[in-house]
Formats: sequence, C-alpha cells, structure tokens
Amino acid sequence: MSKKIIQVVAAAIEKDGKFFCAQRPEGKSLGGYWEFPGGKLEEGESSERALVREIQEELNSTIEILSYINEAAYDYDFGTVIMKTYHARLISGNLELLEHQNSTWLAPNELKTLNWAPVDRPAVEILSKKTRL
Repeated sequence: MSKKIIQVVAAAIEKDGKFFCAQRPEGKSLGGYWEFPGGKLEEGESSERALVREIQEELNSTIEILSYINEAAYDYDFGTVIMKTYHARLISGNLELLEHQNSTWLAPNELKTLNWAPVDRPAVEILSKKTRL
C-alpha cells in the first residue's frame, strides 16, 4: 500500500538577521520537535497563498514571502511529507503561539542547536550556511 502524500509549506520568518523557530506541542504528531511554522495546502491553493493563510491561522500574524528556499520530502510513519520552505518577513502581528508550545529567534549559525523535525532539516542546513539573505 502506498503512503499518503502530504503537501505542506513552511516559513523561515526573518527579523534582524534571526529566524523564528517554533516547537510542536507535546501529545501531537512530532511533539517536541522544532519547525518553521506553516501547514497543509488546501485543494487548489498555491503554496504561497497557503503559507500566508497558515501563518495567519497559527500565529495570528501576516507575512510577506521574500523568496523560495527549498523543497524536501520525508517518509514518516503516517505518510510522506513534501514541504516547500520560503524565506519571509513579518508584516503585522506578534507571532502568537496558537498551536505551538514554545518559540525562539535564532541566528543562522545557531539553528542546528535545536532538535528539528526531519523534513525541516534540509532548510535548516541551507539557512545555517547563510551569512546574509
């Protein structure tokens, strides 16, 4: 039986040279892992539109997408997640944690200090090598 394919998007939100990192809540899928916030695409929705919507829903904030970072896939036990990550900046809001248990802002060279969800790791690898974006 083939695994379920789950298309998701994520935002590496940058402010003052640091990236916003969010921790998934314990008791949920991948609880305790860190991620760039985002979520699933809805039927017929573009990646960019889904990402703006998800950040509004999860963090009560509005972002502007600046550029595309990468696409990565990971086979979890519940299905294969294919994630597109985008570099973004905050336009309005305070990034309220409505669906995460913790958050932090880290410089590129600090990103690898967290226990990232596997599908986020390729973006972390790319961003950790950036001296400026």
